Amino acid sequence: MIKSMINSKFEKITGKYFNLKIKKHSYRIYMEESGKGFPLLCLHTAGSDSRQFRHVLNDAEITKNFRVITFDLPWHGKSNPPEGHEDIDYKLTTKDYIDIINSFCKSMNLIQPVVMGCSMGGRIVLHLALKFPKLFRGVIALEGADKLEPYYNLEWLHRPDVHGGEIQAAYVSSQIAPQSDKKYRDEILWHYKQGGPGVFKGDLHFYWQDGNFEKQSHLINTNICPVYLLSGEYDCSCTPEKTIETSKRIRGSEYKIIPGIGHFPMSENPKLFFKYLKPILKEIIS
Repeated sequence: MIKSMINSKFEKITGKYFNLKIKKHSYRIYMEESGKGFPLLCLHTAGSDSRQFRHVLNDAEITKNFRVITFDLPWHGKSNPPEGHEDIDYKLTTKDYIDIINSFCKSMNLIQPVVMGCSMGGRIVLHLALKFPKLFRGVIALEGADKLEPYYNLEWLHRPDVHGGEIQAAYVSSQIAPQSDKKYRDEILWHYKQGGPGVFKGDLHFYWQDGNFEKQSHLINTNICPVYLLSGEYDCSCTPEKTIETSKRIRGSEYKIIPGIGHFPMSENPKLFFKYLKPILKEIIS
C-alpha cells in the first residue's frame, strides 16, 4: 500500500469549496486552481462543469505564468443549486451570469484577470468586455458569438420519459470533430450525461436567447479590453461563420478558426488547442 502511494503521480490541481452569496441565494461553490502569476479564469460550457479545463490546469508552460482558476457554476458539477431548487424553473440570464462571475472574482480578490470561456462561457466573456472592460486584462471567447439561434428542440432535454443526460450527450456529440481522440470524446460526453435535470436546458436560455447582443457588440472597446475569438471548423453550434461575423462587428478583435477541432477545443484536442491559445496568452501579458 505504501509503495503504491509512493509510485502514484498526483496532479498539481487544488480543489476546494467556498460559500458565495448572491442576492437572496447562498451557493456552495466548487473550484479548482493551479499555477501562479496572472489570474486566468476559465468558464465551462452549458450543461457541463469545470472538469473541461483539466488540461489547461495541468499544463506546466501555462501555469508557470498564470494562476489558472475554474469553478462549477451553481447547479453544475459539484456546486449546489440554491435551497428550494425543486420549486425553481432554472433559466440562466445574462444578468445572473455576470453577477456570478463578478461576485466570484471579488470573493477571490482577482485583479484584472484574463477570462476565457467556452460556448456559453465564450458568449458571456464578450458581455464582460462590453460592460466591465476595465475589470479584465483581456477575454478569450472559445466558440462564442454575439448572435446565435436554436437548431434543435429543447423540450427533449427535460422530460420524464427521456433520460436527460443521454439526450444531452447525443446532442453535443455532433459538435465534436471526427478527428478528436475517442478517449477525449468519451470524457466530454460523460460530463454531459451527469448533468442535473433541466440544467442544460436552462443554460441554453442564455446561450440561444437572452445572450444575443449583436446590436451592441460593436460598442466593445478592444483598446481597453482585448478580445480574442477561437472557433473550431467542425463546430455546428457556434459555427466559424458566426465567429467571423462577430469579430467583424467588434472592431480590433482577433479571430482564428482552428482546423480539425469542434466545439470543445480545450478538452477534445488540448495539444492542438494550445498551439493557438499560448500565443494569445503571451500577447496579453506582454
